[in-house]
Amino acid sequence: MANRTQSMTQGSPARLIFTFALPLMMGNVFQQLYTVVDTMVVGKFLGVDALAALGAADWLNWMMLGIIQGFTQGFAILMAQEFGAGNYSRLRDVIGNSAILSALFSLLLLALGQGAARPLLVLLQTPGDILPNALLYLRIMFLGAPIVMAYNLLACILRSLGDGRTPLEAMVVASVTNIVLDLIFVMGFHWGIGGAAAATLIAQMVSGLFCLYHVGKLEILRLQRSNLRLQAREAPQLLALGSPMAFQNCIIAIGGMIVQFVVNRFGVLFIAGFTATNKLYGILEIAATSYGYAMITYVGQNLGGRRYRRIRQGMRAALAIALGTSVVIAAAMLLFGRTFLSCFISGTPQEVEQTMSVAYFYLAVMSVCLPVLYILHVARSAIQGMGNTALPMLSGVAEFIMRTSTVLYLPAVVGEVGIFLAEPAAWLGADLILVTSYLFVAHRTLRENARDPDEPPGQ
Repeated sequence: MANRTQSMTQGSPARLIFTFALPLMMGNVFQQLYTVVDTMVVGKFLGVDALAALGAADWLNWMMLGIIQGFTQGFAILMAQEFGAGNYSRLRDVIGNSAILSALFSLLLLALGQGAARPLLVLLQTPGDILPNALLYLRIMFLGAPIVMAYNLLACILRSLGDGRTPLEAMVVASVTNIVLDLIFVMGFHWGIGGAAAATLIAQMVSGLFCLYHVGKLEILRLQRSNLRLQAREAPQLLALGSPMAFQNCIIAIGGMIVQFVVNRFGVLFIAGFTATNKLYGILEIAATSYGYAMITYVGQNLGGRRYRRIRQGMRAALAIALGTSVVIAAAMLLFGRTFLSCFISGTPQEVEQTMSVAYFYLAVMSVCLPVLYILHVARSAIQGMGNTALPMLSGVAEFIMRTSTVLYLPAVVGEVGIFLAEPAAWLGADLILVTSYLFVAHRTLRENARDPDEPPGQ
């Protein structure tokens, strides 16, 4: 197998960031495809109530996923730095410690998720007619925490080494698997919303096994027994990087649950419309998360390789690319949003009309504000790539404050519009923290290390 790892310490920053992000975008397209297909199958074949149940479970499910991704992305920062420095011996120690920590956390999250699912749905005042389906969906998804953790860790290992192609291929395989199983489980076996959840988990397992196969092919990652034990140096450093990112995602999810709490008061049709747009949120964010992954790898490798000037160059290039992309995606959503949303909505003509009205208005608000979200991802990831996950965590707190204060108080003044403004307000609050934080970290980390003596001029 050809070596797919890539050093990002030499060459054009704009080209490296874009070409690294491009397969990640395509992978995210396929990941969103099977998320969208889940929603389409549930909404079209199980009805508005089932779609609303899926929406009621969304933020709780996202919280579990966000905690898992926070830990694994934090672990990947140290991997990228060691790879950029060419320290492959320590890289293997970092990966071995990451695997052990991931296994322990996944079992803990599984237990906590099963115990907390019903109380949290009740606390959020989930309507009684959709509570059973929402609970069933969550129980199945939480049962798969070890599967989701394994896939995310393996994908992060590959991305930290500059391999964006293998995670793309894994998502293609997972997407096809999920779509086929959705049709079999929901439409064929009539397993309902539980069938959609089971299809998603099996697809994640297939993608994880695919990544594991490719990780095993890399000579520099051949782990020994000595690498697979918690070490006094690596484990605390990994926890220091991963814990703030997991906490940041948890805080964001709690804010989202408070939004869901308010949304649940507006009835099933409003919940269904809100859910339909939230399922397109992943498509809105698809390139932003890809640029974020690219920046963590790019900045981490260049920091490890002591290519400090290139970090500034990469930041400027990434912001320009990200802002241009956000404008294109926003325009597409404003033009074709109703067509996309119609794939999720079924019912009587009156139900469809009311649900579509809610969904498209919410989509339009988020689309107009999309550049704010793209700045958020680039700035947050650049700071994280420099090994600072505490300041980005504060941006998560800012998101929480802005999101919850907007959704709790603004609807009393402007009605439903106040709910739709909660997400853009959260993005803006995070940007205020992140832009200031980047300037601070860049000054401290980059200005004090203007250029490594061995770095060629202009690199």
